[in-house]
Amino acid sequence: MDQRLLSIMACPVCKGELNYVKTDGNEQEELVCKIDALAFPVRDGIPVMLEGEARALTADERLD
Repeated sequence: MDQRLLSIMACPVCKGELNYVKTDGNEQEELVCKIDALAFPVRDGIPVMLEGEARALTADERLD
């Protein structure tokens, strides 16, 4: 993920900071909002910033 792009992006729900997370095991990329406990998928290098497409973070993910 391009750091310049990440620095200007914000959570569509709360307008808060997003963190880029890439899971090595299954090559999944996400932009995570800790405030709302949502993970927005990145598909083919394109962030999908729709609340309906986001997944809720698990309790363990919220604590990290």
